[in-house]
Amino acid sequence: MNQKRDRLRVIHDILRAISENNEKIKPTHILYKANLSNQMLDEYLNYLIQQGFVREIHQKKGKSYALTDKGFNYLKEYRLITNFMDSFGLN
Repeated sequence: MNQKRDRLRVIHDILRAISENNEKIKPTHILYKANLSNQMLDEYLNYLIQQGFVREIHQKKGKSYALTDKGFNYLKEYRLITNFMDSFGLN
């Protein structure tokens, strides 16, 4: 049985999707890569923008998203924590 992702993991998945796509990614691509519904994606993106992890870029062809330094730091720290947990068998 699949375990539900916690909030920190969903945030990680969104930020990782953005970082893997040369820093500019359309919402639909985030939706697929992070495996989220439209409603959940909107909620998380709004939260991440408000908290300063992501910035929204308006273009002629619509919106795209890029990470801020805070978003990059989140990914780095998340990896550090998960590596720590894995090394002690805490996952």
